[in-house]
Amino acid sequence: MAATFTPNEEAQLHQTIEMFEVITQSQPQDYQSLEILKEAYFKLGRETEVIKTSKRIAEAYVHMGQLSSAILEYESILQSFPGDPDVQKALQEIESKANKLADGGRGGEPAEIYKAPEALKPGDGSAQKKTPSVDDGRQLMRSVFVSGKVISDHDFDMCWPEPNLSETPRQPRDPFIHLLSEQGILPVETSLKVLCAKARMAFLSLEKYDVDVELIRSFPRDVCLRWCVLPFDRMSKSTLVATANPFNKQAAVELEKAAGGRLLWYLVPPFEILKILRKTFRT
Repeated sequence: MAATFTPNEEAQLHQTIEMFEVITQSQPQDYQSLEILKEAYFKLGRETEVIKTSKRIAEAYVHMGQLSSAILEYESILQSFPGDPDVQKALQEIESKANKLADGGRGGEPAEIYKAPEALKPGDGSAQKKTPSVDDGRQLMRSVFVSGKVISDHDFDMCWPEPNLSETPRQPRDPFIHLLSEQGILPVETSLKVLCAKARMAFLSLEKYDVDVELIRSFPRDVCLRWCVLPFDRMSKSTLVATANPFNKQAAVELEKAAGGRLLWYLVPPFEILKILRKTFRT
């Protein structure tokens, strides 16, 4: 049975569904967004869509090689619909695939958004320059943009914003890809495409999203401004966070302390993050 919501809460759920249906259609393996979509359908009591989304989540896990997670998702469907033929067929296919992997391979692990794929590991000394005392993603960003021959080493050093941990930030720090665009080196759109491909993080625009201002203010102001990160909504026990730097481990560590739950990260155009942060914290 659907819960009772205020008109604003119900409108927000419908907006969430509309937004994340678009995201998951273009990025069908984005299981985090699918989980949010499933939660929204569940809250509205739309059982048919919940089951369909569960199947999409399981299919995403299979595509990523996460067979055990796929099995758990399918089994959750069988608890309500024991005879679902699609699920029975999918489980048989997973069993067959698992048997083949047992001969010498194993299911792959999902790429953590803060772990560098092999292709991104630095191969020369330049990646070690000016490494900060905290891991703000500089090394991996250099690997993506410089080692990947997107920009020059000089342009990277000129635009990388060095963190100042000793001062209380008064303004949100301009993200690296924002500064690249401001200097006429690389358009933001190009940077976002590069990062989506390399970091395996879903893209999201907040222009039409009704962000939760009170949620943003519940997080430490200094953390949000220093790293230009934006916790913009909450679904169940998960907090949705916008960033323009998907490799910033320090931002993740600091936000996790305040979140009290799981963080789901989305790559968002930096000017949107800056605009909302400035308005929310009145900087």
